[in-house]
Amino acid sequence: MSNLIGLFRHASNIVTLESGEKIFETGQPGDNMYVIQEGEVEIIVHGKVIETATVGSIVGEMALIDDSPRSADAVAKTTCRLVPVNQKQFLFMVGETPNFALQVMHVMAERLRKNNA
Repeated sequence: MSNLIGLFRHASNIVTLESGEKIFETGQPGDNMYVIQEGEVEIIVHGKVIETATVGSIVGEMALIDDSPRSADAVAKTTCRLVPVNQKQFLFMVGETPNFALQVMHVMAERLRKNNA
């Protein structure tokens, strides 16, 4: 996933969150996904941590793909530096950078496999 960091290394819209701060909550509209440049993010469903996403990974991508409300909470486990990516940027990246689309699909497939295990 380090390629995602490379794609967003010059981002100027970095968000810094402290441990315990919520990135998004279940049911909220999904207006951004986030690329994790530093730190760890817990993905929580029904009060249970289902994954701890780390540097180079993404969170919140599902809502940009299907325009549905958030299906999980995301909370900074540690101090985090995140790059928000809105739907317009996301669609541009998918169209212009096939490797980006493959990496997003890889993350989603990996999460689905973990959930099915």
